[in-house]
Amino acid sequence: MLRVFLVEDESVIRETLRDTMPWARCGYTFVGEASDGEMALPLIRKARPDVIITDIRMPFMDGLAMSRLVLEELPEVKIIIISGYDDFEYARQAIRIGVEQYLLKPVTKASLMNVLREVREKIEQERAQQSYQAQFQQDSQEYEQYARHSFMERVVAGRLSVQQIYEEAGKLGLDLRAQSYCLALFSVLGETYSESDAQVREALLGHFMKHPEYLLLRWNLTTYMVLLKGDADKMEGYLQRCTAAVQSCYSGLDQEQKWYLAVGKPTRRLSALPGCFEEVSRLWAYRYIQPQSHILTAETVGAVPENQPEASLSRLDVAKFNPTILLGVMQNATVEEIPSFVGEFLHGVQEALRSKPFCQYLMLSARFTATEYVQSLGVSQEELLAGLEHLDMVGRPVGEGDLGRYLVEMLIRAVKLRDRSSTNQYRDLLGQAVAYIDSHYADERLSLNQVAREVNISANYLSAVFSQEMECTFIEYVTGKRMARARELLRTTDKRSGEVAMEVGYKDPHYFSFLFKKTHGCTPRDYRAGGKR
Repeated sequence: MLRVFLVEDESVIRETLRDTMPWARCGYTFVGEASDGEMALPLIRKARPDVIITDIRMPFMDGLAMSRLVLEELPEVKIIIISGYDDFEYARQAIRIGVEQYLLKPVTKASLMNVLREVREKIEQERAQQSYQAQFQQDSQEYEQYARHSFMERVVAGRLSVQQIYEEAGKLGLDLRAQSYCLALFSVLGETYSESDAQVREALLGHFMKHPEYLLLRWNLTTYMVLLKGDADKMEGYLQRCTAAVQSCYSGLDQEQKWYLAVGKPTRRLSALPGCFEEVSRLWAYRYIQPQSHILTAETVGAVPENQPEASLSRLDVAKFNPTILLGVMQNATVEEIPSFVGEFLHGVQEALRSKPFCQYLMLSARFTATEYVQSLGVSQEELLAGLEHLDMVGRPVGEGDLGRYLVEMLIRAVKLRDRSSTNQYRDLLGQAVAYIDSHYADERLSLNQVAREVNISANYLSAVFSQEMECTFIEYVTGKRMARARELLRTTDKRSGEVAMEVGYKDPHYFSFLFKKTHGCTPRDYRAGGKR
């Protein structure tokens, strides 16, 4: 039921309309009345009606003045003016401020009922369009995510000027105007499907997407980025809420040890975001070096004092150069993370790097660990080392610079071989996913989670791999399949649009028509009439 409010200074007319109009039969609930605009305003603010019926000439505040104020505050409200004056100037002003209908007294019950029905139908159509638009935008979020990812990649790489950042942000519908900015990275859970992981992911995405101070986007298969923006004096609160949300969602899970959150330092300038990203990437590398620390900040990872006196190897923390750290990097890191990781890894054993035998030991450990890892993937040592002959320093003195270059190139090589192996594996899973979609696209309940469950892969992985390999998002692919079938049915059968909608997976025929027009530029009826192919 829509809510209707009545403003009329003549008590006989007001009471007659209030008591004799069949409001419920017209689809309305009567929620209040007032004798003039001044008395009506606070009551309207409280009742928040969908439709207001008002006279024009009233004491204290007339109907037009009241309508202006109401529409400024509640622009969705529909206003019906009833006037005893057939004055063109009144009608002109009413049209200019956005009044819906202008009726002359005396108004019959039948004429008002007709107007109320017309207004109700218009409101319902507008709300349906808004609902369909919202659903369409929700369905398009995956595409928007990839567009935003590409944009943010260029921002943090320093490839855009501040003017270009604002221009491209505007094209993507992003408002980046703020006093302060900060970046955070957080991990998503395993590759295989589990209900708990899916629930955590949905909870986190829901939290970040409902707050305008957060811009959330997938950074890679295992990581999300959050751009925090807002007033400088509120940034600390935003950071605390961000940390609390991630910590709360992951706490108590069996896989709790696998999640991490890295938070950089706030900056006042968009142009300083590349530096902020460099800092948060450095912190992010510590999830391999300090796996027990889930929250990675400048304070939690600790700072190594500069110019500390030389110490013997016996006083070093052995865990800082444990080869299993390198194994974790090869198993989970991206190619882009390797330089940051190596820099922080070597910084953690800075004292020992003065010893050439230790550098030799670390170089050999990296080589043996990488060889063992790639062999577990079915890759030979020869393939690992192919093209890396210039790094062969066995039997030669190894300095700190040599070691850094060696670790970066060896780890990148191992990670690329891992990604190649994973791609082959995921192509098989993707083939299963596509086959499942092709045979179930007409099921209105089909979802990314459902397909992920079917092929035993996390929804996050499936979404990323699907877009990468298919060059379209999951929703775009499903919509394309449905629309292709819809076109075929419209061309070759006499089925009504609603029947076609049901047959291709849309329970709501109006949303189907809305989506068809969005994707084809014409309605299903026009498509059929035009004989389009």
